[in-house]
Amino acid sequence: MNSGTLWAQSHPFDQYPTPVEANLWTEYTPAMTTFKLWSPVAEEVVLKLYDKGNGGAAREKLEMQKGEKGLWLLSVKKDLQGVYYTFHVKVGGHWLDETPGIYATAVGANGQRAMVLDLASTNPKGWENDKGPSVKTLNEVVLWEAHVRDLTTHPSSGSTQPGKFLGLVETGTKTKEGLATGIDHIKDLGVTHIHLLPAFDHRSIDETALDKPQFNWGYDPQNYNVPEGSYSSDPYRAEVRIKEFKQMVKGFHDQGLGVVLDVVYNHTGLTKGSNFNLEFPDYYYRQTPDGKYSDASACGNETASERAMMRKFIIESCKFWASEYHLDGFRFDLMAIHDLETMNQLSAELKKINPSIILYGEGWTAGSSPLPDHAKALKANTHQLAHFAAFSDDLRDAVKGSVFDEKSRGFVSGAKDTEESIKFGVVGSVPHPQVDLQKVNYSKAFWAREPWQALSYVSCHDNLTLFDKLKVSHPKASPEQLRKMHLLASAIVLTSQGTAFLHAGEELLRTKNGEHNSYNLPDAVNQINWNWKVAHLQVFTYYKNLIALRKAHPAFRMPTTELVNKHLEFKTTFPGLVGYQLKNHAYGDAWKNILVYYNGRETSAEIRVNGEWTVAAEGETITPQAGRKVKEKVTVPPVSMFILYQE
Repeated sequence: MNSGTLWAQSHPFDQYPTPVEANLWTEYTPAMTTFKLWSPVAEEVVLKLYDKGNGGAAREKLEMQKGEKGLWLLSVKKDLQGVYYTFHVKVGGHWLDETPGIYATAVGANGQRAMVLDLASTNPKGWENDKGPSVKTLNEVVLWEAHVRDLTTHPSSGSTQPGKFLGLVETGTKTKEGLATGIDHIKDLGVTHIHLLPAFDHRSIDETALDKPQFNWGYDPQNYNVPEGSYSSDPYRAEVRIKEFKQMVKGFHDQGLGVVLDVVYNHTGLTKGSNFNLEFPDYYYRQTPDGKYSDASACGNETASERAMMRKFIIESCKFWASEYHLDGFRFDLMAIHDLETMNQLSAELKKINPSIILYGEGWTAGSSPLPDHAKALKANTHQLAHFAAFSDDLRDAVKGSVFDEKSRGFVSGAKDTEESIKFGVVGSVPHPQVDLQKVNYSKAFWAREPWQALSYVSCHDNLTLFDKLKVSHPKASPEQLRKMHLLASAIVLTSQGTAFLHAGEELLRTKNGEHNSYNLPDAVNQINWNWKVAHLQVFTYYKNLIALRKAHPAFRMPTTELVNKHLEFKTTFPGLVGYQLKNHAYGDAWKNILVYYNGRETSAEIRVNGEWTVAAEGETITPQAGRKVKEKVTVPPVSMFILYQE
């Protein structure tokens, strides 16, 4: 199934032993703690024990013993619970900087030292019965992508723990007008899973200076297996962030919501002084033929997933989050930097832990890589991935215009020749006889094996928000016109066969005032202002009803290519209009036939229909129960979606 296995680049690192079966996690019992490190190039390794997570001298320095296959081991026969530690590695006659070790699971402020901890002691009450939502096929879920700080830092959120893990699951928060904010809002909206931007320990935020305003998306990994300290109530005590992260997960689960973590295994924030390089310099990174660090991440380095111990690390790290923190899924940043074989081994392991786990990623790189295209987890190779979905930039840019050109427009804003790309998105990027690939914007092949493998979206944390993009590309549009384009864009996403993905606040016409890369800009730019909900309640209601319609009607989320081809037939395609029928109780739908029209034009469209139909969506209203009856012909209003059905 997998061409990724056929690729192997011979490399000087191949000469080293790779004990992939070894347990490299620190193992604690009250009687003894065993420390492990893999570094076949190390001449000496010293374990240093500290009383605190930062500051103060080491209270003990203990030589580790070199075992087989480059493993260094030491068992300390006393109760070390709560003791901080680092590894100090000597390579080529030089002592590197101290490191908490890449398998650290608890760290002090700013992640410089690890801590010995019985992880079971951090479990919230009822944790043994905690479980996320069950998922049969990925396109049943509706994803909502958010940053930990964005949801609660604006005063209108009413949160008592702004910017913190626990603030995310605080119930009962409201605007001063009494509208739900935070988790109550998310639940009312009807999405199924919250996708959190990186919430593992990242480098940019100084956890010892949280009285100063700081913001970062978090795509600069430091300690992969530890929650970010700035989102906890106390970054100095290593156990606190762990407890609070688990309480947050449980808080979402208690409301029936799943939690997806955005993970960044493709690069590290530092290169020279990264934890990887302080154990075994250069091993975990790819090099160019002349020996320099390759940089497909455009962040200074890229990791080498095809090397045995990096592959092991990625798989074990994700398994750790899935089992220890009960996570419901992972979103992979720049997933195409990783090889197909690693991703397929990873998904097989994760499915054993949680059959409902959901996995998706960006099917591209940010720069060139020595890993050949046929071995990469690229969008074009998605059909070779067993359980992964990839973001559809085809649909995204067809709907609203290219993210790389602010002025460019899409289907909803009057662009020409976007209809085939919209159809390609509607079918979930799977082979369909009525989609003309020659006219699709980016892909020259159907890249999904099944429709759920295509992630349908029009906006995310990157680039302009949907509202800002429409405004910049259509500067003369009135607020009403912008709202219509915005609703149509999301209507296309939520009625397409792929997996639906929304940017948090999209349902409130979220704006970042035209900022397209807000990764380190202040809260004022990034936060959700819940007063938008007061101003755009009608927009929120449209999204809520549309999500409810998708969830109630399996015809919009068929699990297989075969079903899509059997039940989805395009009826009308002319400039600015796409229409299709979901026929014969598609995927067991209660409605026998459903007609869907997207009108991207500034004028209404007259459509002839056979027989009598009931209107379910028209203009800015959705009436899935008691819509009006129509026959012979219907008028689709300008810039809107129209849905009719027969029972």
